[in-house]
Amino acid sequence: MRIGHGHFFQNLDGRSDHEVWRTEMMLADRAEQLGFDSVWAVEHHFADYSMSTDPLQFLTWVAARTQRVQLGTMVSVLPWHDPVRLAEHACVLDHLSGGRLILGMGRGLARQEFDGFGVEMGRSRQLFDQYAAELLDAFETGRLRGVDLRPAPLAPLRGRVFASSISPESAEVMARLGAGIMIFLQKPWEQTIGDLQRYGDHYRRYRGTDPPKPMVVIFNACHEDPDVAAQLFEQVVAYYRSTIEHYGFADEAMAEIPGYEYYGNIARTIAKHGREQFAHFLAELQPWGTPEEVVEKTREIVRRTDAGGLIVVSAFGNLAPDVAAANQECFARVVMPALYETVSSST
Repeated sequence: MRIGHGHFFQNLDGRSDHEVWRTEMMLADRAEQLGFDSVWAVEHHFADYSMSTDPLQFLTWVAARTQRVQLGTMVSVLPWHDPVRLAEHACVLDHLSGGRLILGMGRGLARQEFDGFGVEMGRSRQLFDQYAAELLDAFETGRLRGVDLRPAPLAPLRGRVFASSISPESAEVMARLGAGIMIFLQKPWEQTIGDLQRYGDHYRRYRGTDPPKPMVVIFNACHEDPDVAAQLFEQVVAYYRSTIEHYGFADEAMAEIPGYEYYGNIARTIAKHGREQFAHFLAELQPWGTPEEVVEKTREIVRRTDAGGLIVVSAFGNLAPDVAAANQECFARVVMPALYETVSSST
């Protein structure tokens, strides 16, 4: 199992955008020294929910300051990009970093982001399917839409490409493309496990082999003092409040958009139980507490998902820079060695 550090660039408390960016840069600068295997960045636009508009550009900065960590997008949202330009940017990062790129792909979910780019949200699945296939093929052929990619791709993406998925319909597409699965924990466990099983069945049917083990994104809230850990957990809840708002999870009209029918189930759940209860439910899926508690909760997440890797997010909500750094260090110093010990003892 490999463990990476994720960067979300969230600004919920009126800090300057520059301060938020400096915090994430500081955390990324520490990741390799703390023992993380990779650094990851999200893509979002137009809101303080997340101010990471160009993950490949950020990761290029990280590449120049590191030697060994892999560099992943969690995710690049394909419908918002010209696939030729995205392929070129990915190629450049791969060359600059000596082949350390991991490409995470997604199709997007927030209406305001689609509107901002003038992309019809109802076409996202069609565009994702088309662009993803083109990108993966291009990194093997060196050509995309009739033009040569220069610099030429350093190596194929298959084997180091993941796609995020919440709706069950996405699993078949990802399996057919030969992409791994990236999981953001946002469902009851029985649904998450069912999704993984369906994805595995599809993958074996299309690819004739077992699928790669999933990458799981977790929001870590770790501190030796249980009271401080509880305060960190409240910021996880704050993050999920912002998620409900940003994505419009409570809007039942989401289900009327082609490709987003599944989200009607989320809206009905929120209508039944309330936003606050739903935010707490999502937050409770994350590992939080004392280091010992985070170790056990993370082990359970790995066991249930059979994860091949974790992406650990340390800064979210309105955590101050020093608090986020301590959260990151707590996971690296205590939790990460215990997880590696568990893996080594089971092999």
